[in-house]
Amino acid sequence: MKLKLLAAAVLGMTTATAVWAADPFVIKDIRVEGLQRTEAGTVFNYLPVKVGDTFSEQKARESIKSLFATGFFDDVRVESRDGVVIVAVAERPVITQLNINGAKEFSKDQLKKALKDNGFAESRIFDQALLDGAVQELKRQYYSRGKYAVEITPQVTKLERNRVAVTLDITEGITAQIKDIHIVGNKAFTQDQLLDEMTLTSGGWLSWLTKDNQYSKQKLTGDLEKLKAFYQNQGYLEFNIESTQVSMSADKEHMFLTINVSEGGKFTVSDIKLAGDLKVPEADLRKLITIKNGEVFNNEKVTESVKALSDRLGNEGYAFANVNALPEINRDKKQVGFTFFVDPGRKTYVRRVNITGNTKTRDEVVRRELRQLEGAPYNAANVKRSKERIELLGYFEDVTVETPAVADAADQVDMNINLKERATGSISAGVGFVQGEGIQLSASISQSNIFGSGKYMSFGISNGKVNKNISLSFTDPYFTPDGVSLGYDLYHRVYNPDATSTSAYKTSTDGAAVRFGVPVTEFDRINFSLGVEQTKITTYDTSPQRYIDFVNQHGSTNKTLLGSVSWGRDTRDSSLWPTRGASIKVQADAGLPGGDLEYYRLTHSQQWFFPLSKTYTLMLNGEVGYANGYGKTSTLPFFQNFYLGGIGSVRGYDTNSLGPKDTNGDYMGGTRKAVANAEVLFPFPGMKDNKSVRASVFFDAGTVWDTTITGSTPSSELRYSTGFAVTWLSPLGPMKFSYADPLRKKEGDKQQRFQFQLGTVF
Repeated sequence: MKLKLLAAAVLGMTTATAVWAADPFVIKDIRVEGLQRTEAGTVFNYLPVKVGDTFSEQKARESIKSLFATGFFDDVRVESRDGVVIVAVAERPVITQLNINGAKEFSKDQLKKALKDNGFAESRIFDQALLDGAVQELKRQYYSRGKYAVEITPQVTKLERNRVAVTLDITEGITAQIKDIHIVGNKAFTQDQLLDEMTLTSGGWLSWLTKDNQYSKQKLTGDLEKLKAFYQNQGYLEFNIESTQVSMSADKEHMFLTINVSEGGKFTVSDIKLAGDLKVPEADLRKLITIKNGEVFNNEKVTESVKALSDRLGNEGYAFANVNALPEINRDKKQVGFTFFVDPGRKTYVRRVNITGNTKTRDEVVRRELRQLEGAPYNAANVKRSKERIELLGYFEDVTVETPAVADAADQVDMNINLKERATGSISAGVGFVQGEGIQLSASISQSNIFGSGKYMSFGISNGKVNKNISLSFTDPYFTPDGVSLGYDLYHRVYNPDATSTSAYKTSTDGAAVRFGVPVTEFDRINFSLGVEQTKITTYDTSPQRYIDFVNQHGSTNKTLLGSVSWGRDTRDSSLWPTRGASIKVQADAGLPGGDLEYYRLTHSQQWFFPLSKTYTLMLNGEVGYANGYGKTSTLPFFQNFYLGGIGSVRGYDTNSLGPKDTNGDYMGGTRKAVANAEVLFPFPGMKDNKSVRASVFFDAGTVWDTTITGSTPSSELRYSTGFAVTWLSPLGPMKFSYADPLRKKEGDKQQRFQFQLGTVF
């Protein structure tokens, strides 16, 4: 008696054809033939029959289907002879080598990962269908980079022991570039105005870097949303994208985009209403609605108003407050009214705070910045402030906070904080070129998050002709649990302006100090410092007489007991790229009684950030300083004078080169100073969506003077400049470049138009 069933993979894996049939029988044994790599036990596990079962034509078909479904075999045959079931298989080959040739746009590792994600990799079973699908996936990867002419040729080489080597030969071709973008149907705005709103362009002088002339479906979708937002923010409520057409040249090197739009009419706002369960006095909520009656419709203001209302309810504990702006359109009058319908939902509590992504920074470092606590009522303002405080640490590239509902608990949410660590250690270098002095170099190494503890340590050294510094600093920002900080400083400084004929003297200072910081409010902090330093003063025959007289009176070596107190307030929204808020600092430094020198220095600095738009920010900075001697030191030590000029004060002039001069033309600094800076910050041209590069145009003004010097007045020493600057958070670290034109230069001023600083992070 014999039963034989045969199924070929090329004909499908779901059917079997009975060559001849026989009566069912009880299986005495099962044998597997043709195995080379697969264990026999694996086959037995997938077979739907075992010894002792009744075997039939139906069981044979099921056995063949089950084994084909594993994907291990090219062919499966089932035979029976004298009560023994014989399973004959032909195994599929395994991929032992995967070679990629010709890849330049992507690394081989990137492409192999893309193949693996599609189930095709070394040590896996070879499947032609998977190979075909993987090749198509690689083409999609290349299409996303504008390589529409890419050709990928797979070659499969059979090896011994049922193995194969797969080689992918890639001819990438050139990157297809957008040749033209044409907008049809626009009347209210010119095509150039609309193209300025888009990321995609037909090419510019920085397209080689920004790739903004390479077509991407995702970028086009984003650009269409930007066009819609632009129109709706100008009153065009019913603006619509009718269609888009994307075509390609025959050689696959150029793309052509056509966008058809329907503008509709321009609407004004006719009425604003509030409805629903408000929970908050209506007068308070109306203050949060930024769109007003009679204004041109602006969808951004409507969205901002909805968010402000939701946040206000969130501050009252309503985490799931739902606010909808329901429009009432009058097309005849081109007017639209809005009813803001409020559904507060239930009051909510925070069950747990979950922190993820902090691979280096300890949980406690993050948790001590939180203002929204576990078990407390939900407060949207506290959640927002918690996010801001974590960002202000400067330890993370990205901070996201979500408050999802807890399953089966309508009045609870979790606060999920997802972090992306950034390099917090830095090795930085400063490079500058000064007329008559040449290149100056400085370097420092610092770690602002030692072992993820949030503690800060730095070591700096500079070796210029004028300044030679060595310093070591350590700060524990949470010396006590309530945020009192403790820090130490050790330093050795040599200041030698005589090396560049700036001023004829030299000081060498060694010092140490301890610092404390006490938080007063959420945004305010008071800092104290106490230290001691020893200064050795060297004068020359060409030194001003006042310098020589000071040394004759107080000696060439002095020990000073230093004290400092300052108050600071920081309401900026970011420490890296602030767009709103302010930073204020008032400080008093003094040589205290008990030391050889007694003097004081009072300084006040204030910096404001105002968002002019989504991409433009106005920064205003002001600084004033006043210093004098007291007690046994009747005049201010000349080496404690204020100096201006260079990066950080008035760009376009050499460092410390502003202010009164002695009879030899050397710079003496002054006991009074005033600085003002105005800077408009914006995305670098051609890189408007790149948040790592920011450009600015600036105006700097400053003066430093000394009332004891004849002719030294604020107006006589005033200098100002204007210019262009770029800041780049590069993969190597922060880089700053500026070019300034001195506008009020006088004879003898040292100019330094171009300045830059470089750094690297680790």
